[in-house]
Amino acid sequence: MPTVLLVRHGRTSANASGTLAGWTPGIGLDDTGRAQAEALAARLAPLPFAALVTSPLQRCRETADAMLAVPGPGGARPEPAVDERLGEARYGDWTGRALKELAKEPLWRVVQAHPSAVTFPGEHGESMLGMQLRAVEAVRAHDAAVAQAHGDDAVWVAVSHGDVIKSVLADALGMHLDAFQRIVVDPCSVSVVRYTPLRPFALRVNDTGGDLAAFVPPKRPRRRRTTAPSPAASDAVVGGSTGA
Repeated sequence: MPTVLLVRHGRTSANASGTLAGWTPGIGLDDTGRAQAEALAARLAPLPFAALVTSPLQRCRETADAMLAVPGPGGARPEPAVDERLGEARYGDWTGRALKELAKEPLWRVVQAHPSAVTFPGEHGESMLGMQLRAVEAVRAHDAAVAQAHGDDAVWVAVSHGDVIKSVLADALGMHLDAFQRIVVDPCSVSVVRYTPLRPFALRVNDTGGDLAAFVPPKRPRRRRTTAPSPAASDAVVGGSTGA
């Protein structure tokens, strides 16, 4: 059961001005957001990354780049993979509008109280349930791939957006999507989840400054061979069932 660090991007000018950025291109980190991302990269320095997956949007890519700039314990970080399923909710006609204006819309109250019933208006509007389904699917699929390639002690990072991470955490906590507004996910926060065959475990939520060294994978002692390996054993794939 690998450990996934769900990282929200750093602050942007849209966050600061109270604008719903959505998939608007060209929304990058502001000065505060860049400082947040650099501080986060320093906090993550003790952790090896088996994989780094990011939303395609600029603010997430820039946050991931800040992590790449700080080597991990094994040296250079893995190049980030981009997955659209980790992208922001598609807010349709709400994209680019001020939150104080949207709060006057009748649909706003539904977003707050009954988000599973919401589909954002306009040709490109997405349902919040659809957002959750594709995000959870992405995280679980990447987690399974990391386990297969790197083993159960691996740590990997997914860089995404506030509503997306809240919806993934709601699933991990066994909460209905209608309760996901109770979860807070601040810019450049880290939330930690472990998926097991029985259930997920949420180990941290909205951590913006704590020590993350507890998630460094344990060192496993190497087993000494007592007999010469058989030909079949010597052909075993590295990281197979006899691995750590």
